[in-house]
Amino acid sequence: MKKEIKVLISACLLGDNVKYSGGNNLTPELVTLLEKYNVDIVKVCPECFGGLPIPRVPSEIRENKVFSKDNRDITEEFLEGAEKTLKVAKENEVDFVILKERSPSCGSTHIYDGSFSGNVIPGQGITAKRLTEEKIKVFSEENLEEIEKYLVELDKN
Repeated sequence: MKKEIKVLISACLLGDNVKYSGGNNLTPELVTLLEKYNVDIVKVCPECFGGLPIPRVPSEIRENKVFSKDNRDITEEFLEGAEKTLKVAKENEVDFVILKERSPSCGSTHIYDGSFSGNVIPGQGITAKRLTEEKIKVFSEENLEEIEKYLVELDKN
């Protein structure tokens, strides 16, 4: 019997209104892809796990700390969210993770530069970095082709 593929995903990508603005980042192509491979989904929002409200003040990483646009240091909340997300990933024995690109929690290859000017730089969000440190494979929702290749490989096993 084939092993079921389990994926941990940013809840906002699946339409949950947990984004800082109170909205979501629903990505229909991602949902279709996951349905195609009959993936078992584990939804998370690291920022909610860290106790941050919805909606919340936008935040960005600056000098390895997370600051809200009103200049509060909220690094601890982000670290707590990352640890809780890691715990959920391990408890559920997920095969990989798909997180929201550019988010200060979830950005897997790019984040905003901390100036709140919309500038994007190479880097990882707090949760993406923590999961990567634990050798958990992290993808961006913007890389559907790579995700599908990975799903094909997992599906073979």
